[in-house]
Amino acid sequence: MEFGRIPEKPKSALPQGTYLLPASEQICVAEYIYYRLRQLGVCSIHGVPGDFNLAALDYVEATGLHWVGNSNELNAGYAADGYARIKGLSALMTTGGVGELSALNAIAGGYAEKVPIVHIVGTPPTHLQDQNANLHHSLGDGNLRLYASIYRNFTCAQANLRDPTQVPRLVDDTLRQCLLHNRPVYIELPADMVKVSVSASRLKTAIDFSLPPSESRGREQQAVKGFVQAVLSALQPLIILDGWVSQYGFEQEADELVRLSGFPTATTPFGKGKVNESYSNFCGVYAGAAGSPEFLKWVANCDLVIRLAPLDADTNTYGFTTLTNRSVTIEIHQSEISIRGAVYSEVNVKSVLHEVLSQLVELGPAMLAYNGSCIDLKKLNLTALPDTPADTACITQDMFWRFISRLFRPGDTIIAETGTTYAGCCDFALPPKTTIINSALWLSIGYALGASGGAALAQREMIEQGVRMEGRTILFEGDGSFQMTVQAISDIIRNRLDLIMFIVNNNGYTIERYINGMEAHYNDIQPWRYLDTPWYFGAAENTTEYPVFTKQVKTWGDLERVLEDNHVKDGKGLIMVEVILDKEDAHPLLKQQMELVCRQNKAR
Repeated sequence: MEFGRIPEKPKSALPQGTYLLPASEQICVAEYIYYRLRQLGVCSIHGVPGDFNLAALDYVEATGLHWVGNSNELNAGYAADGYARIKGLSALMTTGGVGELSALNAIAGGYAEKVPIVHIVGTPPTHLQDQNANLHHSLGDGNLRLYASIYRNFTCAQANLRDPTQVPRLVDDTLRQCLLHNRPVYIELPADMVKVSVSASRLKTAIDFSLPPSESRGREQQAVKGFVQAVLSALQPLIILDGWVSQYGFEQEADELVRLSGFPTATTPFGKGKVNESYSNFCGVYAGAAGSPEFLKWVANCDLVIRLAPLDADTNTYGFTTLTNRSVTIEIHQSEISIRGAVYSEVNVKSVLHEVLSQLVELGPAMLAYNGSCIDLKKLNLTALPDTPADTACITQDMFWRFISRLFRPGDTIIAETGTTYAGCCDFALPPKTTIINSALWLSIGYALGASGGAALAQREMIEQGVRMEGRTILFEGDGSFQMTVQAISDIIRNRLDLIMFIVNNNGYTIERYINGMEAHYNDIQPWRYLDTPWYFGAAENTTEYPVFTKQVKTWGDLERVLEDNHVKDGKGLIMVEVILDKEDAHPLLKQQMELVCRQNKAR
């Protein structure tokens, strides 16, 4: 691996191509947007048609894009989020007012968790906006810019495409901000501007994602010196990888730091899958006060903790109990490094990491004070893969998540829903080159089902393009969450997406039961015939074109046979496995975490 070369654009942007350049020097506004999206690697647009965006939809297929066609805007937003987490960028199109507000929850989640989504909103014609006309999809007060003002709080950049001379620049600048900040952006496309001609000349030049020359070289050198000294002198170190490693483009640097140093390495729940778990120094998810007391005590005695791309949310830090003393901690953010209390702001962090790694390579492992003999952390913090339990015994969550890991293969994308599955995924034993998608901050239940469609679509496109190895998309979904966004199943069938889905049916909102109301009626849900869902949403029976496989499992023997089924192993078509669990059964880690939440909610 080479160090010292800083990429000119974020990793999230796929290599820009010169394909699909229009034949004409003048193209319409909608075409300009779509060509730019194609050049950035977007091949599909999620969304729902509405009267203010219909004209723009006429140009989607003409520019080589695929229209997904979602059942509702919220699921379209969730799917765009999942697509972007796999492919690096996504596009969502809705109509103004009712459509964009329906998608707002998904966009807010993308903003909170740093997901680059381009939200294109069809708005009323400009002359009606200027007249403050009392239009449908409005509040009846003539204020047709209200929704744009709302979206300013949930996006990192906005553009209103009213002036044809400014459209190319505005589109390019907005897309640049989307990828630089890894957050959603908002583009207003008035209905009367869709077919207006604009210059296509800028499409011949790639968007410039380079950052201004650094004026902080001195601070960067100080950070490198302090970082290297801390690493070399550490006797009891720990590396904690978090979820924003990918968003910041630090995957290679993180992997090399873990490999070169040999330091014990853990992840947060959000960071699950960000480290190669086959490394001998990997020691699981650090759960703070919710996990192993011995591991918590060991971490408290560390003389160096490197927290890479941290998200300090209560759910990701187990009630803030995984946070470490600043005097022994290095925190690495997107443009800032804190080294034992000394803060280096507005620095090129990738440059600092490259220089640190280069020096570690030059010095060699013999220079490290750490000799790897502190403690056997794997035995302390990792649960061993379970043996097969009794064939007729009921499935329980204390073993299910490790047991199901035997299904996983390199290249798989695994999506875990908020709630029970969020805690369970921490027990997954992941092979190399697997991807985990979960929500650690926004935690909107139903997100994962919607996101799985976008992730499966992105994975299929990348495999077809030869830029991703073969793999399956595997979803773990709670029964309560499933009922929130069930129409996503229709979108998955419509687009013939390959998805393996495990519905964890514990008869209601078990995670809420552990917070308050174990027997409360408000934590109950209507029991559904979950495995009938494909047929209700139009899946064809007995077809090889798009096979559907459904199975309910209650015992370990049932589950073992499902995991050995060729349909499940292949992952082709829609595979739905309903896992029946007791409503009071929960992962031990979840029970501990919910106790922390209860104390946090009751504390003054």
